[in-house]
Amino acid sequence: MGKELAERNPRPCPSVTFTSLYSEMQRDRTERAGGVTAHPDYKDWNTELIKPKKLTNPVKASRSHQELHRELLMNHRRGLGVDSKPELQRVLEHRRRNQLLRLKKEEEEAKKLKSPFEQELLKRQQRLDEMEKEAQREEDQAPEFIKVKENLRHIATIAGEEQV
Repeated sequence: MGKELAERNPRPCPSVTFTSLYSEMQRDRTERAGGVTAHPDYKDWNTELIKPKKLTNPVKASRSHQELHRELLMNHRRGLGVDSKPELQRVLEHRRRNQLLRLKKEEEEAKKLKSPFEQELLKRQQRLDEMEKEAQREEDQAPEFIKVKENLRHIATIAGEEQV
C-alpha cells in the first residue's frame, strides 16, 4: 500500500491521514474495475412519472411484532436472558404445579376434619368394596356352565317359594 502511494506521489504530504488513504484506495479500486457501478434506472425517467417506493414488510409493520421487538430489546438491555422454555410451557407447568398443591392441601384438610370414627368407617367401606370386586372377578372367571347352574338354582328357589 505504501509503495503504490509512493509511486503515484513521489513526495508524500506529511499531513496524510488514514481516512484520506482509505478513500484514495477505494477510488483506485473503482477505477481499476472500469468505474462500473449499478445506478438506479429511475433517475433518468420522466419527472412527471410516479417514482417507486420501497415496499414495507407487513410483518415488521404489524403492531404485535413491534411490541415484541421492543420487549426483547428492553430485556436485553436489562440483562434478562431468554428462558430456554417457551412461555406456554412455563405457564402450563405452573398451573399443573398449583393444581397438585391445591389437591394435596384439600386431602390434608379432609383428613384433619374426619374423626377417628369416620376414618374407621371409611376403612371398613374400602375393605367391603375390595371384597365385592374380588367376588365379581371370581364370578367373571368361572366357567359358563357353573354360571348357568347357579342361575337355574336361583330360578328353582324362586319357583319353589311361589308354590308354597
